[in-house]
Amino acid sequence: MATVFTLLADTEADATADLMRLCRLLGLEPLGAPSVVLGRGRWLARAVQAERPAEVEQSA
Repeated sequence: MATVFTLLADTEADATADLMRLCRLLGLEPLGAPSVVLGRGRWLARAVQAERPAEVEQSA
């Protein structure tokens, strides 16, 4: 399973903006739109590492 980066924000707009910034800075892809955390009034957003083309893959 891939590593999942998660962020919490006070508003949907903040979660969306911070998710896009995180993806841009770390080369990630969002896992859908932010969603509200029921009972908490906060917004959750997730991202994973963007897939690389096969010819760019490096062995660990």
